[in-house]
Amino acid sequence: MPMNNRSVYSADHELFRHTARRFYREELEPHIERWEHDGIIPRELWRKAGAQGLLCCGIPETYGGPGGDFYYNMISSEEIGYAIGGGSCSFALQSDITAYYLLHHASEALKQRWLPGMVSGEIISAIAMTEPGAGSDLQGIRTTAVRDGDSYVINGQKTFITNGQHCDFVIVVCKTDPAKGAKGMSLIIVETDRAGFERGRNLDKIGQKGADTSEMFFADVRVPVSNLVGEEGRGFAYLMGELPRERLTVAFRAWAEAQRAYDLTVAYVKERRAFGKALLEFQNTAFKLAEIKTDLAVGWAFLDQCLHRIVDGDLTAEQGAMAKLWTTEREGRIVDECLQLFGGYGYMCEYPIARIFTDARIRRIYGGTSEIMKLFISRHL
Repeated sequence: MPMNNRSVYSADHELFRHTARRFYREELEPHIERWEHDGIIPRELWRKAGAQGLLCCGIPETYGGPGGDFYYNMISSEEIGYAIGGGSCSFALQSDITAYYLLHHASEALKQRWLPGMVSGEIISAIAMTEPGAGSDLQGIRTTAVRDGDSYVINGQKTFITNGQHCDFVIVVCKTDPAKGAKGMSLIIVETDRAGFERGRNLDKIGQKGADTSEMFFADVRVPVSNLVGEEGRGFAYLMGELPRERLTVAFRAWAEAQRAYDLTVAYVKERRAFGKALLEFQNTAFKLAEIKTDLAVGWAFLDQCLHRIVDGDLTAEQGAMAKLWTTEREGRIVDECLQLFGGYGYMCEYPIARIFTDARIRRIYGGTSEIMKLFISRHL
């Protein structure tokens, strides 16, 4: 199938894919129904993934990482997306996003403190951008960090935070100088055992039910100035620099989900019979799947092009937005078409296509909504 043996990946990359796929088949899929019922994936899975080298693949050996290239990260994201229930698995948030904020911008002390544990799965991270009154518009955040001697005092509220129940620390997007707008935003690490920090409820979602997604509250949380990631006032610039990576990760995950939906549907219509013949023998079924197969092939080619660019360091923010917009919007259409071909069974939660359908919906929202992607792309016309 198109996910395997693409020219962008080497034989070593494909060997890693085999390890990742086996891990998610054996360690995730058999348990996902129970974990979704619990509303959280256990920390033990994180540690197992770390032991298999599936977390933070691009972190250098200096910080306990495998020292691989970003291709390994995307193979891991693809295989999480391809796994049934992978939507509930938030490894990519740590491996592809928070780890790179630290690697690219944090002090040496912060890297040494956090990265090795993130690689092993002993430490779980989060990043707190969204607030009740500020989603894709990051400049609208109201959480503040006021300098007081050698400390910052943080006050505010965040919501929809992935890994919110499990995380040991969170990178908080806050305003250190509200008068300066975007130039007054900073990124500050808050350990979750600090006085004044409180986790809210584990939010009840329509999909990704095994992913812990939380509210967070900061009431005079005092952290040392050394917890600042990079330079004060540079937070917005760091966010804009790293968001293309996040959006590419979302795109790869979305396309792997679409691929799994297609593969499940092809297998189903070959077996399911109506009016004396297999569903695949009906022209409508065959034509719809032919269109999906073509879309998937085109999508993988586009994503591989983007992956080359991010590894070479020249993926633009516009290209990252285009990748996320195109794949997530088409994923929604593909999964909907596939569910339709399952008929009434597609609406039953026991069928994997139903889980993919609900999990996929968030892709057009988080990491920047499709509308924001269009707005951003249109500015470069």
